[in-house]
Amino acid sequence: MTGSTPVARARRPFASSADLAEKQQTLEVLAEGVYALTAEGDPNVGAIEGDDFLVCFEALATPVAAGKWLARLREHTDKPIRYLVLSHYHAVRVLGASAFGADVIVAHENTSALIAERGTQDWESEFGRMPRLFDTPESIPGLTWPTLTFTDRVTIPLGKTRGDLVLEYAGRGHTEGDIVAWLPQQRILFAGDLVESAAALYTGDAFHQEWATSTLDRIAGYEAEIMVGGRGAVARDRDGVTAAIAQTRHFLEVMIREVQAVRSREGTLKEAFEACHAALVDGYGHWPIFEHCLPFNVARLWDELAGIERPVIWTAERDRSVWNQLQS
Repeated sequence: MTGSTPVARARRPFASSADLAEKQQTLEVLAEGVYALTAEGDPNVGAIEGDDFLVCFEALATPVAAGKWLARLREHTDKPIRYLVLSHYHAVRVLGASAFGADVIVAHENTSALIAERGTQDWESEFGRMPRLFDTPESIPGLTWPTLTFTDRVTIPLGKTRGDLVLEYAGRGHTEGDIVAWLPQQRILFAGDLVESAAALYTGDAFHQEWATSTLDRIAGYEAEIMVGGRGAVARDRDGVTAAIAQTRHFLEVMIREVQAVRSREGTLKEAFEACHAALVDGYGHWPIFEHCLPFNVARLWDELAGIERPVIWTAERDRSVWNQLQS
């Protein structure tokens, strides 16, 4: 991309602010008592039955949105929700938690710290970026606080014939605190936003270099046969899971390569964005939230390669500033 001339593009509406069309939701039964709800690139959620309780994975953006998911789940099971597992701190994943009435809300200790540090700003930021996901925002009672946190692993016994649910920290990636939910007996992995299947990545709070290497290596090491990523379709069979991991890794590797190249020739952030866009758009530009995410992705990676280890907090004001600088 060195020396290329950026291609002029029409100015786009901010982030996903113009994406107001409802997405078709699909509830899939992945195995006996294991459920996933996907929605054409909107955030995925899931649930796992124990003998006499439920574990829910992710909470959606508002209690009203979560209540609609739970109504569909209740067509299959009336077991009480004992655990709500949050893969990370982003508002669209956590602010619907009150609808679940869970006895225990589980997250990584870093996620709890991130909610305290930047949860309010993230709420305002994500509401501005993706207003459609915030169904009846006035139903949100406040920030969601985990009641059980851990460092490496928590195992939840599901019952006599159902095996265990293993919650694990796979390393820094999409955020500092992402966890996965692994069902070794069924070989099903809920990967959260550490893996996307036919959906673009959001990396605005990421640790790109670790994510693209050691973290995804650990995800691949589960050898899952079914994987539910953060967005996109459920990945089925080993080939499908391998492809989803490879797509995620490739997206990250291309970003790292292009931004490093621009930095090495003392180019600008705008030039890095244009280089990443040109390198990724043919393969990924038709996927959900590609244009939405890329300015924030490149801004974070630019900082990371400059030695700013932890992501700068996104605020509604910073969102608009970066968008206007790069997506215009």
